[in-house]
Amino acid sequence: MVSASLQFFAFILALFGVFGDITATLLPNWKVNADVGSNIITAITQMQGLWMDCTWYSTGMFSCTLKHSVLSLPVYIQAARTTMVLSCILSAFGICITTVGMKCTKLGGDTDSKGHACFAGGVCFILAGIFGLVPTSWYTREIISNFLDQTIPESSKHEPGGAVYTGFISAGFLLIAGLIFCTSCFKKQQGAWIYPPKQHHFPSTEQESNTGYNLKDYV
Repeated sequence: MVSASLQFFAFILALFGVFGDITATLLPNWKVNADVGSNIITAITQMQGLWMDCTWYSTGMFSCTLKHSVLSLPVYIQAARTTMVLSCILSAFGICITTVGMKCTKLGGDTDSKGHACFAGGVCFILAGIFGLVPTSWYTREIISNFLDQTIPESSKHEPGGAVYTGFISAGFLLIAGLIFCTSCFKKQQGAWIYPPKQHHFPSTEQESNTGYNLKDYV
């Protein structure tokens, strides 16, 4: 019962991780630059994401431009696109597989099949968390290095946006969920290895009959 409750908790964490992963992939505020300027009326906020760049003016106007050319993008943005999409796909697969393998569901057949499905879903969550953690870390490193570079003007410097923090938190949720699923299945298999089922040996009828026959001969 405790293991089923722990798996349900890990499943909830995985759901938050999947939704956060998709949200971080689509949000345009991976890095933000607030340029107030000399007049507050002309203040603008520039946001750059994986798929589009957006500009928000203090007057309320909001405009976005899609990044159509893939080859013209920096390498870390291209890598972030690929790994974040893979993270979303793997986490979605993990949700489907663990739904079958969880103990609180009636899907997946016998106990061994559900354990294997649960372990496979946990591996998907761990891989999704890694694929989500790598681009956010690399993107944050590029932002910080550009921010500390003295040769870059202040107007061109950016700070990490909300999408980066969302990606970090989602990757953490997916990693924790994957570890819980894999550990619960591993503990179950380990217990079966340490405490194997006892085998009861019963004397065969043939041996009893032979023993009786020999005793009669001696009498």
